[in-house]
Amino acid sequence: MLKRLVEEKIKTYLRSPENKIIFVWGPRRSGKTTLLRKLSQELKLPIFNFDFVSERQLFVPQKTVLSKLASEHKIILIDEVQNFPESTLALKLLHDEFGVKIVATGSSELRQKTKDFDSLAGRYKELYCLPFSVEEIRLNSEIKKYQEAEFYQNLAEKFQVFGAYPEVFTSQAAEEEKIDLLRFIFESYVLKDIVSIYNLKNTKLALDILTKLALQLGNEVSLREIANSLQANVSTVANYVEIFIKNYILLPLPSFKTNLRRAVSENRKIYFYDLGIRNILVKDFRPLTLRPDRGGLWENFIISEVTKKIKNENLKINLYFYREYGGKEVDLVLEDYKKNYWCLEIKATDNQARKVFPLPHKLMVVNEKNYSEVLTKIKG
Repeated sequence: MLKRLVEEKIKTYLRSPENKIIFVWGPRRSGKTTLLRKLSQELKLPIFNFDFVSERQLFVPQKTVLSKLASEHKIILIDEVQNFPESTLALKLLHDEFGVKIVATGSSELRQKTKDFDSLAGRYKELYCLPFSVEEIRLNSEIKKYQEAEFYQNLAEKFQVFGAYPEVFTSQAAEEEKIDLLRFIFESYVLKDIVSIYNLKNTKLALDILTKLALQLGNEVSLREIANSLQANVSTVANYVEIFIKNYILLPLPSFKTNLRRAVSENRKIYFYDLGIRNILVKDFRPLTLRPDRGGLWENFIISEVTKKIKNENLKINLYFYREYGGKEVDLVLEDYKKNYWCLEIKATDNQARKVFPLPHKLMVVNEKNYSEVLTKIKG
């Protein structure tokens, strides 16, 4: 098992006197359960899986029930916490009354499913276990300095074609088997599982929406146009899209607004956390040199990696794109909480950058040769 960035954060928490609830969010099959199993083996603790009704029943908000649980376990590991949002009050009581440390993983955040989540204010921290990041692979690799250029080039291509889901990335199987594995992850977990959990009425509509979005990498997305093309209600389409965003499948990039009237976009751009899932939708796993969508893949790759870095390191940074009436555009605008701005022109090979953004900012082109260096420089 490759070591994950979130792993050391959890272990630091477990060694500390702190007892805030730790929620670890991420999509299905991103390695959360594997992480819990590793902790379970090291700490010799059970995992309470909320897929099972019998294990949910151990977390009812009754003092007699919870006191028995707390007397046996000073550290509690929970998997699939999103399947039992009613456990929120029990988690609060375990924290408040018994001082238990809790590490709970989930594929969609509880705050989206229960109003009771607000009662946990000040009692929890959020961490993320997403598909592998470039940084995680580098930290798990013994690469000499002179090998780094080739390493990062090969890694970027792998991420853009087959994505970074752990079991796909680490697979030694042939490409056809990797494609079959990605299709299984998509059909069984990304699509079927989410449709079932949220009781969505139309699996085909969910698939069609994702496919439409997969074909629009790098372009502004109008949900109204997608709804019209699919003969669907725009609010239904918007609901499906938000569910995929909340479950770390889709990654939204809003337009930056200033009081300068030149900024025109009302739409978002929407990318994928994992490009292997995106490529399953468009049924294209050719090498990048043969891909007409190469520019969109590179843009998605960089925006996904920046997002992973922000979430993995809990950076206080917001992400946007910016476009003017005349068509001039900034691919990615990073805004920290002190309103400092860094603009990235995402170009696979081009090294030219133009000053477009209207506020004081730093400007850099991020390309195939320098992307790892740029990622390292992002601080917040």
